[in-house]
Amino acid sequence: MANDYYDILGVDRSASDDELKKAFRQKVKQYHPDLHPGDAAAEAKFKEVNEAYTVLSDKDKRARYDQFGKAGVDGNGFGGGAGYGGFSGAGFEDVDLGDIFNSFFGGGASRSRRRNGPQQGANLKYGMTLEFMEAAFGCEKDITISKQDKCSVCGGSGSQPGSAPETCPKCRGAGRVQEQMQSLFGMTMVTKTCPMCQGRGTVIKTPCNSCHGKGRTQVSKKLHIKIPAGVDAGDMLPIKGEGEPGTNGGPYGDLYIQFRVKKHDLFTREGMNTFCEVPITYAQAALGGDIELPTIHGKVAYKLKEGTQPGDTYVLRGQGIPNKNNPNMKGDHTCRFSIEVPTGLNRDQKQKLADFNATLTERNYSKSSQFMQKIKNLFK
Repeated sequence: MANDYYDILGVDRSASDDELKKAFRQKVKQYHPDLHPGDAAAEAKFKEVNEAYTVLSDKDKRARYDQFGKAGVDGNGFGGGAGYGGFSGAGFEDVDLGDIFNSFFGGGASRSRRRNGPQQGANLKYGMTLEFMEAAFGCEKDITISKQDKCSVCGGSGSQPGSAPETCPKCRGAGRVQEQMQSLFGMTMVTKTCPMCQGRGTVIKTPCNSCHGKGRTQVSKKLHIKIPAGVDAGDMLPIKGEGEPGTNGGPYGDLYIQFRVKKHDLFTREGMNTFCEVPITYAQAALGGDIELPTIHGKVAYKLKEGTQPGDTYVLRGQGIPNKNNPNMKGDHTCRFSIEVPTGLNRDQKQKLADFNATLTERNYSKSSQFMQKIKNLFK
C-alpha cells in the first residue's frame, strides 16, 4: 500500500500502543521542522508522521484503516482540525521538545530543566602588573579583591536566621515549569523558568535583614599570592575557590590573576629566552679583549674576538628565564654586539685616526672592498 501508515512509522502491523508511541517520538525527533528550518522535504515527512500516528493511535480509526485503508478514515477528523497541517496531532502533546533537543545536543535541555541544581559560582579576573625581574624569578604579592560572597548573617540562605527557604509551590522545587501551548506543529510542551522562584526552586518568606534575601553581599578580601618564576605577560594564574559563591550548594568559582610585565632597561624576552644589546668600542671590536656580559642572573666574563662585527651575537645557554613548570629548566640569553662610533673628537684624535686609516688596505676591509667591486661591475 502506497504511503502505508505502518511503513511511515516503521513498525509492524501488530505494533502495540507503546511501540507506536516510541516510533512516533523517534520520527518526530528526526523530521521536526524546528530542527530543519526551511527544509520542505522534512516538513512533508513530519506531516506524514503526524497523520499516521493520529490514525494508528486511535483504536477505532486504526481498525477502520486496517480493514479499508485510507478510505476507511477519510473525512474522520482530517478536514482542518487544530493540529499541524489540519491534523489533530493526537498524542503529540506528550512529546516534549526538550527531549528532542536533549537527544540531538547531548542533554542541554535536560540540564536546563535542572537549573535549580548546584551551580558553580562566577569566576573572577584580577589584573596584576609585575616588574620584569619579578616575573622572571617569581615573587609574593598581597592583593585586595572586591567580590560577592555569602552573607555572614544568614550564611547564604537569604532567610532571616531562625527561618529557612521553602520549596516553591508552583514548580515544587524543580525551578522549571511546563506549559502546554498550541503552535503551528500542534500541541507542544514548553519548559520555562518558574516565574515564582526565578528558577531557584525555593522561595524566601522571611528575607534576611542584612542581604535582603539575596544570600550574598559585596565584600573586600585580602589574599596573599605566590607567583611562580617564569610567568609572562598575558599568563593567567588560577586561584582555586576564590571566585564568587555558587548557588544551591554549588562550589565557589575561581579567581584568575592575569599578568602584565613592565619593560626592562637592558633586557627583553621571548618566552623563556632573554636578549640584550651590548655596545662595544671601535677598538674593542677591532682588537678583541676581555669584557663582561650582563644576564638576568648576573655578569658573565667573555673574551671578545678580534674583528667583531656589528650584529654579531653570542648565546649563553641556560642564562634565560626559568620554566614556570620546572624552575630547573631555563631559557638562553643572547647578546648582540653593536659598535659605537666615537663622536666629539678633538684635532689630535682626528689626525691620529686619519693616519691610522691611511695604513689600512682592502685586506683590512673585506666587506667594503667587495662592495666597491660590485659597484664597478655594475657600471662597466
